[in-house]
Amino acid sequence: MQINMLDAKSQLSKLVKAALEGEDVIIANKGVPAVRLVPVVHTPPSRKPGAWAHLKMTEEQIAAAFSPETNVEIAQLFHFEAPNRPPAKTRARVKRAGVGKTSKK
Repeated sequence: MQINMLDAKSQLSKLVKAALEGEDVIIANKGVPAVRLVPVVHTPPSRKPGAWAHLKMTEEQIAAAFSPETNVEIAQLFHFEAPNRPPAKTRARVKRAGVGKTSKK
């Protein structure tokens, strides 16, 4: 089926349905074929089993990755807190309460 551009604008849903059903849909500009409407073919990405097989880890490396020390390091990285400093929320509360301020007389 060939249809002019202006008509195609008002009948897009119908044309898409026709293309999905396998019909050859051509959109023309002033009677001259310009584009062909075709369905997109979905192909799942190819996965290769064992693609990471070359990344071998020893039991020591696995144990080190899940050690308590590693957990502390990760927590510090994500919370951006210094080891001996109270959390930011606590610092803000202390500041609002005026703790540590001296009054001038």
